Amino acid sequence: MVSAASKLRAEAGLGALPQRALAQYLRLLRLYPVLTKAATSGILSALGNFLAQVMAKQRKKENSQKLDVSGPLRYAIYGFFFTGPLSHFFYLFMEHWIPSEVPWAGVKRLLLDRLLFAPAFLLLFLLVMNFLEGRDAAALSVQIRRSFWPALRMNWRVWTPVQFININYVPLQFRVLVANLVSLFWYIYLASLGK
Repeated sequence: MVSAASKLRAEAGLGALPQRALAQYLRLLRLYPVLTKAATSGILSALGNFLAQVMAKQRKKENSQKLDVSGPLRYAIYGFFFTGPLSHFFYLFMEHWIPSEVPWAGVKRLLLDRLLFAPAFLLLFLLVMNFLEGRDAAALSVQIRRSFWPALRMNWRVWTPVQFININYVPLQFRVLVANLVSLFWYIYLASLGK
């Protein structure tokens, strides 16, 4: 028996938009996997920075509607040119280098991600953001000394269970998307370190 709400949604076409958007996303993912993941990463990274700014204003009880537009732009650039493409190729590399049939493949993949990729990716993030903010090498050195270890420890706490599930149970084509959705919150945390 079909509920009245289901009939109303079907008649109004509600629910069709998310289905069409998902179908379009899957089509783009199949046709242009790197570009689609890059664009998704750029958009969600920018959104994460925007949300971080909004939350910071609320914490400080600022009534100003003015937000730093350059912040989401920097995060969009980082997401588009670094997060999306690097994550895409890293997940492919892991699948090739440590196939599922290898004993302890899940643990080996997780260790590769957590002990090599995560620290390198965090350093890259700090380097690129420093450059995009127009700061010099001395500022980068201070930022790394001040933020790298706290951020990496938080990365290990937050991302280890996420990446275990992502690497071992999420289909390959969706791993970057899953990581991007979690990254929304991660970028809010990283943006809070920069202030």
